[in-house]
Formats: sequence, structure tokens, C-alpha cells
Amino acid sequence: MSKVQLKNIWKIFGPNPQHVFETVDKNATRSEVLRNTGHVIGVRDVSLDVAEGEIFVVMGLSGSGKSTLVRCLSRLIEPTAGSVIINDDDVMAMDSEALRELRRHKVSMVFQRFGLFPHRRVVDNVAYGLEVQGMGVEERRAQASQILELVGLQGWGQRFPHELSGGMQQRVGLARALAVDPEIMLCDEPFSALDPLIRRDMQNELLNLQKSLRKTIIFITHDFLEAIKLGDRIAIMKDGEIVQVGTAQQIIANPVNDYVREFTQDVPRAKVLTARTVMMPVTGGETFSGEGVSGSMTLEEVTPHVIAADKLVPVLDDDGQLIGIIDRRTVLLAMTED
Repeated sequence: MSKVQLKNIWKIFGPNPQHVFETVDKNATRSEVLRNTGHVIGVRDVSLDVAEGEIFVVMGLSGSGKSTLVRCLSRLIEPTAGSVIINDDDVMAMDSEALRELRRHKVSMVFQRFGLFPHRRVVDNVAYGLEVQGMGVEERRAQASQILELVGLQGWGQRFPHELSGGMQQRVGLARALAVDPEIMLCDEPFSALDPLIRRDMQNELLNLQKSLRKTIIFITHDFLEAIKLGDRIAIMKDGEIVQVGTAQQIIANPVNDYVREFTQDVPRAKVLTARTVMMPVTGGETFSGEGVSGSMTLEEVTPHVIAADKLVPVLDDDGQLIGIIDRRTVLLAMTED
């Protein structure tokens, strides 16, 4: 079931974007449009469906349009054309009051810059969205304290932001987004300013929270390793366009072009690709060796089985049904870049 639908979203920056949208050659490159019109295409004809409870990662290099796209979703940036559907409601048709309600109750955002109020205690930073909703002081502080416990900051509510480390401040930012119990969270490179070890901890924290909360999360990053760790699916952007959408396994196994292939070149393929991703179809008459491997096993996990086998190894689904076959050569080729 789709929670969020983006349909043919365009965002053109400049003094007369609507005129440019209506008259420009839609096949012109971003640089050609800039040269001919003085306008910049931020997002070009993007359509996406994000499922309820999914972590959907949008990634790309700086300037690819990923942050602009996520801001179009809640109309922090107004799209030039296209439609945004959340829960079957047309966000583009919302008036200012309806849009405020959407942002207060259904959609929260976590930014790279923590954006905490330095003069407010941590608990009041977390409770800010509840305050905007009109909740009383005691109730919102009690709810904020529960969220702080959820993100591992129990006992820190009365401190000020400057007394916390960078990782702890980002936990406060995450807690603030969670406090209003949003249906959708928009995360714009929230961990990219953190040290590597703290960043890894925050990634794990988000995944642990998602197991229990099951939010719909749209997560922006430029780091493919972060994308494959967090994302149920990944969309890769370039020059405002979506280049490829798929699971990490699909993108690594079948990059659509050199741009995507460059993102995947440093990925430890054996830890990401699965038996299901690289298996061969069953044609009949094959001779198998061993009890088989699960289609969800990584190639790293599969390798001992295929090394020990002198024949083809069956690949099984969760119900134990045969879905394909695998052998040493297939595994070795899959672990080697094209």
C-alpha cells in the first residue's frame, strides 16, 4: 500500500519557472536549460511510490536534487509541476491551514543541522512540536521524557543542548521528530555531520526504533554504504532525475549505467548480494549436492556451502521450495565487479 506518491514532480528555480516548464524542450539537459533560459532544473519529472512502513532512501551526489525533492514533498519548497499524494490526499491542493496540520501531525523532518533551541532545555526542545500543537506543559514534557528514554537519553532532559555531544544532539533532533508521533519522517542527511563511529550508532538506533515504530521514512544521503544499510529500497538521483530504483541487491547486481556503477564499486558485494539475487533458474534434470541454501543468505554465508559441494546447490525460499540453483562459478563471478 502506497503511503506517499510523487507524480511527475518538477522544480525549476528562476524568475519565471512556470513559463520555462511550459515552453522548454523537456529533453534538454540541465546545463542547456540554464544556458538558454537562466533557470535551473532542481527536480525533473520524478515519480515515486513509497510504501507504508518502508525506509526509502534517496541518494545522489551534491546538487543531484535529492534535498529539493524531499522538501517538495511537504511543500517547504513549492513544486513547479506535478502532484504529491499522502494517504490519498493531494498535498498540492491543500490550503495553508491544511498544510500546517500536515506538518504538525503527519510529517516530521530531521535535518543535518540539528536546529536545536540553545536557550531551551533538552526536554523542551523535544516537546516543541507538541507545544505548537497546543498541548499543555506537563503533558508535553511527560511525553517528551518518554521519547528521550526511547532514544537512549533518559536523564538528560534538563540539560541544555551545548552540554551534549554531537551524537546526543542528533538524538534530540530525532526525538523531537518522533514526539509528535508522525506517520512520515523526512530525514535529510541527518547523520552526515557526525563522526564515523557515532554515525554508525545512529544508523543502528534508527533501525532499532523502526522495528517497533514502523514509520514511513524517506531518508536522504550521499553515502551508498549508509543507503544499503538503512534502505528497504534506494532511488539514485542525478541532475534532478531518478536514474535507478531498487533494492540494494538489485542495484549492485544490475547497475543501469556507469554513474550507478561508480556508487557501487566500493561495496563489499559478498556482504550484500544474496543467493536469490545471483541464482540461476532450474531447467530440470540437474543433479544437486547438499540440502540447499536459503535465498536470503548473503554470498559470504553461501560460500562455504558451494565450496564444499561438488554439484549444483539448490536455493530455497522461506517455505523450503526450490527457486533456483547456484554453484562456485556463479558466486565467484557475482563477487567480482563487471
